[in-house]
Amino acid sequence: MKALIDQLQSKGKLYKQLIEIQPKELNVRNKIRIFSATDMNGYHTALFMVSQKSRLLMKDVAKFEEIYQKLVTYSGHNYKYRILIIDAPLCSKAKKAFGEAKWKII
Repeated sequence: MKALIDQLQSKGKLYKQLIEIQPKELNVRNKIRIFSATDMNGYHTALFMVSQKSRLLMKDVAKFEEIYQKLVTYSGHNYKYRILIIDAPLCSKAKKAFGEAKWKII
């Protein structure tokens, strides 16, 4: 958790509330860490943290959009920002698709 907060602060993101949501609560079987954060202005942010060795492909874009929709229905409100934190290589087409879907990639 400390590493996540330090990484976000280095990018200029400060949050007053950071809640981890277990993937089981959303009926998701992926190895992913999901956070719901509230920044200093009161805007909500969805943070997805993925650690994998293989490259993220176009099929993963649809998978993350589906998980995001489950998160919206679970939490009961829309998120102003969506941030994806990955440490794996990213396919150029997937990067473009994430950009079009208004995801920020760290």
